[in-house]
Amino acid sequence: MPHPNDLSRSLVALEQDATLIAVIEMGQASWLIAGIVPGLERQPLKKLAADPDTLLQLLHRWRNEAMQAGRSIKRIALAYEAGRDGFWLARWLRTHEIEAHVIHPASVPVSREHRRAKTDRLDAELLKRAFLGWLRGEPKHCTMAAIPTLEDEDARRPSRERESLVGECTRIVNRVKATRARLGIRGFRLTLARASEHLKSLRTPEGAAVPQHTLAELRRDLARLSFVKQQIKEIEASRTERLEATPGEGRNAMVHLLARVVGVGVETADMLVQEVFSRTLRDRKALARYAGLTGAPDESGRKRRERGLAKAGNARVRRGMIQLAWGHLLHQKGSPLAEWYRRRTADARGGTRKTMVVALARKLLIVLWRLATTGEAPAGLRLRPAA
Repeated sequence: MPHPNDLSRSLVALEQDATLIAVIEMGQASWLIAGIVPGLERQPLKKLAADPDTLLQLLHRWRNEAMQAGRSIKRIALAYEAGRDGFWLARWLRTHEIEAHVIHPASVPVSREHRRAKTDRLDAELLKRAFLGWLRGEPKHCTMAAIPTLEDEDARRPSRERESLVGECTRIVNRVKATRARLGIRGFRLTLARASEHLKSLRTPEGAAVPQHTLAELRRDLARLSFVKQQIKEIEASRTERLEATPGEGRNAMVHLLARVVGVGVETADMLVQEVFSRTLRDRKALARYAGLTGAPDESGRKRRERGLAKAGNARVRRGMIQLAWGHLLHQKGSPLAEWYRRRTADARGGTRKTMVVALARKLLIVLWRLATTGEAPAGLRLRPAA
């Protein structure tokens, strides 16, 4: 069975005399476009305003120059680094018959000089060399990112927004607790529905009321906390409505199946499906790499050591899986993975437990991936009854 392409090299043969190659060094206000135009000795370099229509006109102009030089252009290949602008430009160019690719920035090899020169022109030349090697089919020049559809990107927004709002809740709660501790006030439960109504009755250890400006600040913080919690409830209600509308279709079916695993909630299941399980991954090694749950060995001569997690993948999946691994030990005590963890951590050292829980998270991610994509449930994994 052929494996899905991991985008580490091009699978299309390069006809350099019939291919116009361009790369973009993107900025907020302007783009620097470097090209390789068949039939021209010079390698053009053009700075444009950040406008896709102007870029398309430039590519067509270069194509016409190549045709005037006696070359027949069959392919226009363009690449730029992934960054703040996301994937909209690649999608837009593909609708205009331009072969657009998005390069993983960390996959481009750079000079190891202590203070290397770095300008937009040098970066564009570096991208051009890496992209040309990729087009030739040579491995390890650079790696391309899979370009998601607009619908795929939008499906990830609710989970990411909820994560941001939960972080905002934590910041507000910590700020209120810090204010309360500064005044020496104890016993105030700010999570109560009517917490703001009890602010006036608060007293410092000296018996004084909360100062005027501090009281106003606390009221604003509690109002903001209530508003953020309401937004979280709206996101969760919208997710529940979506899952109940079409429970057996596509990703919703995967979420329902994962949520049957004891210890996995709907929020975690939805995050895993939208962030990772909906992607076409080559194998379990690619899955672990995408989640950033692989090691970073440092080996040279006789030196052998591990520098910890590579942390090169999706941070949301990595954090979620490590939290889920600790929960798995609590809710699935009789599972083969939990027994494996207990055998490996029999020495009871804290460092061993922390190291092995990452390995457990990686194994658990592979188990859940197989369950979601093939329906294969391993022996010993407790599942809730189907609704």
